[in-house]
Amino acid sequence: MSLWFRNFILLILMLAASGLALALRPTEKIADQGPVIDLETMIPHTFGDWSEEQQNSVQMVDPQQQEMIEKIYTQTLSRTYLNNRGYRIMLAIAYGDDQRDSMQMHYPEVCYPAQGFSLQSKQTGTLATANGLIPVTRILTNLGQRNEPVTYWTTVGDQVFQGSIQKKLTEMRYGLNGKIPDGMLVRISSIDAEATHAYEMQTLFTDQMLAALTLEHRQKLNGILNPARP
Repeated sequence: MSLWFRNFILLILMLAASGLALALRPTEKIADQGPVIDLETMIPHTFGDWSEEQQNSVQMVDPQQQEMIEKIYTQTLSRTYLNNRGYRIMLAIAYGDDQRDSMQMHYPEVCYPAQGFSLQSKQTGTLATANGLIPVTRILTNLGQRNEPVTYWTTVGDQVFQGSIQKKLTEMRYGLNGKIPDGMLVRISSIDAEATHAYEMQTLFTDQMLAALTLEHRQKLNGILNPARP
């Protein structure tokens, strides 16, 4: 085989690979196909035993600096809720309509220490609600006298994931179908010296919040299409 012919074949293969990559490049945002996401109206101000506290007496911990929020997320929501016994829950939701590799989420176990908190523990598990089981991550953070247990979960498209491998596989599944997935990080925390009690209250809060959502918005938040009571 002559050098010219070999180079010609290599050129053809390179062009074919380039064309295939372009053809497989996702172009369709799934955020444009489902219900419109407006976190402010999507999450009720009052549900179950909980009502939004208008004058927040608890300092919220921002998940990341403002410039990073604007780069990664399309919308964010931060609220403090109070139940009829005076227990406070802090809710933070960050939503991005493009969750490919260039738009990576920032997780609480990274963001809290960046703001001076110490990370006491981290564990994965499931959060049981009347609308299904949600895979979650729980971390215990501390800053001086402030003990803040945190429960959070993340979604890509219509699926809750745990870990970078599962996230990548989900992104690839959408990409091979020409779709650009959206994503969401839901963080629920409370200032409580007893972590077990805090996680119980956060589970109750999540259960009642999901029950108050429309079916489409609930599926968007918990990634469960066919829930069954645990």
